[in-house]
Amino acid sequence: ESKKFSHGVIYADIDVEKLTALRRKNNNFTSISDTDIEYVSFDMPKRETPLAREFSRQPFMPSEKSCADSNCEDILTMQALGLATRMQNAHVKDLVLGVSGGLDSTLALIVSIKALDILKLDHSHLHCVSMPCFGTTNRTKSNAEKLSVAYGAQFKMVDITQSVRQHFADIDHNESDHDTTYENSQARLRTMVLMDISNKLGALVVGTGGLSELALGWATYNGDHMSMYSVNGNVPKTLVRELTAYVAASEMEKGNTKLAEALYDILGTPVSPELLPADGEGKIAQK
Repeated sequence: ESKKFSHGVIYADIDVEKLTALRRKNNNFTSISDTDIEYVSFDMPKRETPLAREFSRQPFMPSEKSCADSNCEDILTMQALGLATRMQNAHVKDLVLGVSGGLDSTLALIVSIKALDILKLDHSHLHCVSMPCFGTTNRTKSNAEKLSVAYGAQFKMVDITQSVRQHFADIDHNESDHDTTYENSQARLRTMVLMDISNKLGALVVGTGGLSELALGWATYNGDHMSMYSVNGNVPKTLVRELTAYVAASEMEKGNTKLAEALYDILGTPVSPELLPADGEGKIAQK
């Protein structure tokens, strides 16, 4: 087995005769026909059987902290290497990322920074864009900026409220009707902003959606499900949280208090697409 994340050819001597001998002994390689199987009939009453087994909320991580930390570092490195390789192959040095102050875009930001480090590029090559609209709260908007600045990325805020309202007028949609059109118009406009900024910069748009969202279809078609490279596409939501918590703890140990505090606050924020207006207290209503 080669060293993790290394490239090259592995040479090995293979004992074919030994493999042949093992196959003769291993019953898994013998074929069984239906005539060799004995069938035994039985009957029993049907009843509800409660599960006696407990299921972990974090099934992808070992319980031992040292192993969990090692796994987290490996996963983050794999994500970053994939993005770095795509950047090299596309001859691109800049990345564009929509940051919301939520978990998915936070992990995508962390991975993007790690990819730039692998390529020995300055963090200013990451262009973070916050696009507040009807449902954006001050908490998430503030955390998006804090996180971007703390990592040394470029930060830009594009308020899309008026653009969305113009779009509603163009298609004759009532803003008070908070239906699918109301929500998806915001998500699609955000993607257009990111794509057009990437065209200006000759950059790649980094996707943020995780495996859980993609598997459930919990994304806007032609909206946030689109990107030029999705770094979280194979990472389920519980693991997104684990990875972010690992980075937060690591940054706190390094003495990067402001960065760690922003990460912990994001971890404590309710999961939301923030496409519906906030409640009367300005807090997230859509959870």
